[in-house]
Amino acid sequence: MGTAGAPIRRETVAARVADFPRLAADRPELKQAAVALCVTVRDGIPRLLLTRRSARLNAHAGQWALPGGRIDPGETAVGGALRELVEEVGLELGPDAVLGQLDDYVTRSGYVMTPVVCWAGPTGRLTGSEAEVASVHQIPVADLDVEPRFVFIPQSSAPVIQLPLLGGYLHAPTAAIVYQFCRIACRGEVLRVAHYEQPLFAWR
Repeated sequence: MGTAGAPIRRETVAARVADFPRLAADRPELKQAAVALCVTVRDGIPRLLLTRRSARLNAHAGQWALPGGRIDPGETAVGGALRELVEEVGLELGPDAVLGQLDDYVTRSGYVMTPVVCWAGPTGRLTGSEAEVASVHQIPVADLDVEPRFVFIPQSSAPVIQLPLLGGYLHAPTAAIVYQFCRIACRGEVLRVAHYEQPLFAWR
């Protein structure tokens, strides 16, 4: 278990992610995507990189997201996540920054999302891609290691997960993936999140 209030360290997160018994989704008929759970460090505080999607995008405009996208033909999930970090926020990392992968999350919109955990360390100001990203945020991991809220909708028997953030909420799939990461990284817990539901606006 992590110590309350103590910031996470790279070696601790690396060990916990390496020991995590990841579950992959064998769904080759779906589109394959990767997202980066990228830890940066500012003012000595480990932070998770999140973006707000551009309002001009056709899908999921204005929503909180992890840097990521569809995996190109012949590309691995790790390669896709690292490429998306460059394309979306201008952050270039080598393979040595990758600590491992978490459980796949199958989205209602037909994607298998593979979360790739990276440790970037200290970074300067990051600027989002004008076409895709409205703003880039480096949120203290401790602020995300909180209890989620669960709500229910008539269209599903599974609970919809909402993770408090800056006076609002992160929604699945991002909320589920971030929740799993924080439980592993901060507390060393094995927690499954693939069953958590997305809000209706994310089903499209």
